[in-house]
Amino acid sequence: MVENVKLEEFIGKMINDMGAATSAALVLLGNKLGLYQALAADGPVDSVELAERTGTTERYVREWLAAQAASGYIQHHAATGKFSMTAEQVAVLADEESPTYLAGGYHGIASLYLDEPKITDAFRTGNGVAWSDHSECLFCGTEKFFRPGYISNLAAEWIPALEGVREKLERGAKVADVGCGHGVSTAVMAKAFPKSQFTGFDFHGPSVVRAREVSAETGVSNVSFEVAAAKTFPGKDYDLVTFFDCLHDMGDPVGAAAHVRQALRSDGTWMIVEPFAHDELERNLNPIGRMYYSFSTMICTPASISQEVGLALGAQAGEKRLRDVVEGGGFTRFRRATETPFNLVLEARP
Repeated sequence: MVENVKLEEFIGKMINDMGAATSAALVLLGNKLGLYQALAADGPVDSVELAERTGTTERYVREWLAAQAASGYIQHHAATGKFSMTAEQVAVLADEESPTYLAGGYHGIASLYLDEPKITDAFRTGNGVAWSDHSECLFCGTEKFFRPGYISNLAAEWIPALEGVREKLERGAKVADVGCGHGVSTAVMAKAFPKSQFTGFDFHGPSVVRAREVSAETGVSNVSFEVAAAKTFPGKDYDLVTFFDCLHDMGDPVGAAAHVRQALRSDGTWMIVEPFAHDELERNLNPIGRMYYSFSTMICTPASISQEVGLALGAQAGEKRLRDVVEGGGFTRFRRATETPFNLVLEARP
């Protein structure tokens, strides 16, 4: 029997979630039009002032501002009718250099809706949906979502947590960044360790083109990019091989692990960064797990199923399953080097 109080509570939750879902499009819009940046730089402003400063139409801006204030994403000052942003709101929505910047990830969220018909069909047929078959906004959204974390954590926290790796990179090492996507991770490492040589590999050709643009924008010269898959990327005697948020997307991650083992020097290191997850489902039933399971349903699992083997680890594989994959590829040493609320940073050695 339905209990009225519990029903009202659940309806309230769903209304809140519907508000968040509809607001996502407005966050994307604000990001694309520079509305947050202008509001952060020039606020408090009213709709007329913000429209003038962004080259947009006041009537649309007026409605957008009201929706953002209702969401708690910006501040409304009733006495003046103007709007502004707190320092915290700026750090999350307007400052692209902030380690807590999240607005860029909404490009990827847009892809979930655009590609939903393909995933609905996959549910019925059991077929996969390849990474390349998703809408383009997924690729730029992935770059924008992971970029702040890589910039703030990769050279400063994650690499120093690996045994002896920072010292090798400072002296000069040979590095393969596999599944590099748009190359943000590769460029961050190359800039931090100029004496080392970095090669980014990705099986998605358009992403490699963008990776070359990213490295040029960054101004690093000790980096190159090639189209290659995780099981076949060329080269031997790497001191370090890195996989950032991609191992779980692969159809045959054990085969990829075996190839990494062959490509590494005997004293080399494989660095695996994966979405944070506990091994037990019940421990992942939280806001971060909710987000990752949703992305996994729509992107990661279909991508793996579309490939050979199709192991479909999913974005919440957890350390135990990842250990099984790594050891299945021939590695004998495996440990959690460090972690963040969003990532597991794992170290594997031959």
